[in-house]
Amino acid sequence: MFCFQCQETAKNQGCTIKGVCGKPEETANLQDLLIHVLKGIAVYGDKLKEFNVLDKKTSLFTAKALFSTITNAGWDDDRFVSMIKEGLERRNQLRDKFLAAYTEKNGKDFAEDLPDAATWFSDNPAEFAEKAKSVGVLATENEDVRSLRELLIIGLKGVAAYADHAAILGFEQDDIYQFIMEAMASTTKDLSVDEMVGLVMKAGETAVNTMALLDKANTTTYGHPEITEVNLGVRGNPGILISGHDLKDMEELLKQTAGTGVDVYTHGEMLPANYYPAFKKYDHFVGNYGSSWWHQNKEFESFNGPILLTTNCLVPLKKENTYLDRLFTTGVVSYVGATHISDRTTGGVKDFSAVIERAKQCSAPTEIETGKIVGGFAHNQVLALADKVVDAVKSGAIKRFVVMAGCDGRHKSRNYYTEVAEKLPQDTIILTAGCAKYRYNKLNLGDIGGIPRVLDAGQCNDCYSLVVIALKLKEVFGLDDINDLPIS
Repeated sequence: MFCFQCQETAKNQGCTIKGVCGKPEETANLQDLLIHVLKGIAVYGDKLKEFNVLDKKTSLFTAKALFSTITNAGWDDDRFVSMIKEGLERRNQLRDKFLAAYTEKNGKDFAEDLPDAATWFSDNPAEFAEKAKSVGVLATENEDVRSLRELLIIGLKGVAAYADHAAILGFEQDDIYQFIMEAMASTTKDLSVDEMVGLVMKAGETAVNTMALLDKANTTTYGHPEITEVNLGVRGNPGILISGHDLKDMEELLKQTAGTGVDVYTHGEMLPANYYPAFKKYDHFVGNYGSSWWHQNKEFESFNGPILLTTNCLVPLKKENTYLDRLFTTGVVSYVGATHISDRTTGGVKDFSAVIERAKQCSAPTEIETGKIVGGFAHNQVLALADKVVDAVKSGAIKRFVVMAGCDGRHKSRNYYTEVAEKLPQDTIILTAGCAKYRYNKLNLGDIGGIPRVLDAGQCNDCYSLVVIALKLKEVFGLDDINDLPIS
């Protein structure tokens, strides 16, 4: 195996025996083969663009499959084998569409050479492991080419994740799917460095557009996040702990648990669900339990009830952990021994009855903290306070905004962010999104004229809100360059 897609990778170079995350070699190799198959899908998907053909179902499958390979999401080899099989079937269907369209247009059969990703086939899972060894990251020998290809693929995983979330809520854009096809197909070609850098930059542009789409999907469906006090304590009822990012799962779980005597708590990246107006009508939605992903071996244990992982991050259980029979996965998440909740059918809902029944058999959560935290400062809410913010800046009460956002990590060096938050001058506001917030969102940092010194916009994808806020402040202050804002 060779995996270097996350910050924790061994020696900051790459995991070659077992992932620091816990990912076994076999799983890493199957993920490599799945990506190889997706490249084959993309070869034909990109070629079909010439004929104005976009297979949305296969495009969404490609996004979901890419999403499943991100760190701390997919742990079940059988799921990856199944996706490889489906991917090969879908690739061959696209191939047949392309060949027929080409022949019809040109009056002759397609005869150009195709990359291995577009031609290799096996329906024997026993052959997958051997094939996987030859198609991983190191199959590209030139380090510069390899680095640019992998940077592009890792960027596409982020695009795919957000595109999948938006699609679940009924929001899709053809240009996003088309770029995924174009970019994945490009990794099978001999392109110049300039061409590859151009695609990497376009991936960044597409990522911003996808975040904008997801922001629209979330706020259209559930309302704009608003200033909210989130309870950190527990009640005496049994509960379900929901983690990850999928707000549709959150909605359906809240509806199905209403009136059952089972409470619902968020964990990790699901904390911002507390900020959405649509979820505030549920009186059994208690608040947030615990903190960021890497504390879950302790926090899932002490919660006592079932845990529902809707997306990353799920870390392997330790020997002393006893919650495997309380662990439920859904969507792209998988874990051997956990119960998987099937995807909803078209027009239907997911069935969380097994999670609810398991909760009824459990004791109430063990309280690990008390009090409240404040969040909900996405772009709509902050811009509603624009006059107050501008006045504070003009008066000198606020001298600087500091952005600290993204994912938390378990290395001791991450204490740096807590120390920075504690040592920043009292005239500084922290803008945050993602689970990095847990490093400082429970500190007593006070406020500036009623504006909290930590403004939490939401999940990692809500970093988009921070960009919108910065652009609006640039406009309000009449600046020509966003870099002239007092933002670090």
